[in-house]
Amino acid sequence: MLNWLFKIIFKASGWKLVNTPKNLNKGLFAVAPHARTADFLIGLGTRAAMGINISYLGKAELFRPPFGWIFRGLGGTPVYRSKSTNFVQQVAATFNAHEKLLVAIAPEGTRKNVSKLKTGFYYMAHAANVPIIMSGFDYPRKSIIFAEPFMPTGNFEADMKQYFIPFFKSIHGFQKDWIKNYEMGKF
Repeated sequence: MLNWLFKIIFKASGWKLVNTPKNLNKGLFAVAPHARTADFLIGLGTRAAMGINISYLGKAELFRPPFGWIFRGLGGTPVYRSKSTNFVQQVAATFNAHEKLLVAIAPEGTRKNVSKLKTGFYYMAHAANVPIIMSGFDYPRKSIIFAEPFMPTGNFEADMKQYFIPFFKSIHGFQKDWIKNYEMGKF
């Protein structure tokens, strides 16, 4: 929709991309830390600067009137949280129904400080057999840093220790100690 504008703002504000993934048809971008509303705008700038179509998942409340049309127009899909809905399987089925699909999601599930990660992002990627691309907002360096895509094994804790924690330990988010709880094994 307004990619040209987001790209200009992203570049003008000094942000840059590091290790941008290439030639991905499918994948789930795990974007963290998600601590501020501004992260959403930086994410839109990142997507525009990458020049690829990445949709995102957001809480359903964002998609209600009067502003819901804006979030949909920016590529968002609402997440309806209910005990009767298996959202992981819905996302996996959506991935399986498309030849190309890239989706971004915040593993914390909120902008608030959390004591543990949500696991849905991981199990969505595992069920859909798509790679996870960890993406970090490094504020001091004004860089969006991408890890190499990895295929989840189904062992959440082991994969978090092998891939997630080492990568995000090097990312300095807006809140500097955001990953310390995860280092202590609180998944």
